[in-house]
Amino acid sequence: MKFAELLSLVGDQPVFETGLLLAGNVDPNDVRRQLSRWVHTGKIRQLRRGLYMSAPPYQNVVPHPFLIANALMPGSYVSEQSALAYYGLIPEYTPRTLSVTMSRPAQWEDGFVFRHLAPHLFFGYQSIEVAQRQHVFVAHPEKALLDLAHLTPNSDSLKYLSQLRLQNLERLNLDRLYGFAERAGKPKWKRVAHQVIVLARQEESEYEELR
Repeated sequence: MKFAELLSLVGDQPVFETGLLLAGNVDPNDVRRQLSRWVHTGKIRQLRRGLYMSAPPYQNVVPHPFLIANALMPGSYVSEQSALAYYGLIPEYTPRTLSVTMSRPAQWEDGFVFRHLAPHLFFGYQSIEVAQRQHVFVAHPEKALLDLAHLTPNSDSLKYLSQLRLQNLERLNLDRLYGFAERAGKPKWKRVAHQVIVLARQEESEYEELR
């Protein structure tokens, strides 16, 4: 296979798997050798075993970090500070992409972090188009807050939540927030939901005073 053939097959896909190249009458060993050579020469980049993306200047579409995260660990969704920053609920930029998974925790050198969540807590996410034709699984903002609290010790205090510098809390669905906490059946989640509701009401009151 020549590199031009690879680009033709990959087209506008932000990331691609080895299996895409093995259809038809091809030698799998030859394909893998070629992929290894192109990684070595910097034409493509290996994200994990069997998963690649084209490298500039051969890259037609730049993959969103959330898309890469979903592809690195199928069955995961982006959550915690990464989702909160995406929704504009915290002011800080998050250099790492934080996700949760029912599989074992994992971390990539490029800043992709996956933390374990028990199966009965694995809910509250949605498919979002984060870039043109790039759909990814991201926690609802309310679930991102609860995931963060669940995975962070001593996070159910008003002091901790204030340190997050939460903002734009009117974007939260407080009924959904408490519903998620009820579904989990964890007292800590209910305490966090209550504290966030207090902060949301404070923010709303302060906004009304400024009007």
